[in-house]
Amino acid sequence: MLIARNSESFSFIYQENIDRFENVTFFDPERDFPCLDDIDLLYLPGGYPEKHLEALVANETCRKAIKEYAEKGGRIVAECGGMMYLCKAIVTDNGEYPMCGVLPYSITARQADRKLSLGYRRFVLDGKEYRGHEFHYTQFLGERPLSVTQVYNAKGEPVNTPVFKYKNVLASYTHLYEIIG
Repeated sequence: MLIARNSESFSFIYQENIDRFENVTFFDPERDFPCLDDIDLLYLPGGYPEKHLEALVANETCRKAIKEYAEKGGRIVAECGGMMYLCKAIVTDNGEYPMCGVLPYSITARQADRKLSLGYRRFVLDGKEYRGHEFHYTQFLGERPLSVTQVYNAKGEPVNTPVFKYKNVLASYTHLYEIIG
């Protein structure tokens, strides 16, 4: 498994997720040029990519390699900041920054669009139950995309957090901490 990790852009990782795998390698999407040929899973955890957009944009080789890996059917799990990185672009008060382009959505990190989304989340997909939490201020730009499954909060009430499945990519704002099934 290859995990994106650095001090802030992709820094939120539950240790339990790392412990599930025998061979784990870390890379920094702001600086590294990862070889994705022989990996079984690319894990893009949460963090704050909106605070490091210039560095992420500058590493075009990494962004293109991740898009190519996804298009060829490579397995990716992307949570919150990782999902944002897979999107088409992140928009701030300073402009629009191209990301990997795996998902056809733009994320807004503009001050005027900030809205807290917070809480425990649960959803079922492909016979597995996923549990996690959501904590972010960024939002989808424009209309909220459709989800492949319904997401619920801790009280069992539906929430409008989308979950995306594209080829072998699973992405959401949810930081996963448990998978059952």
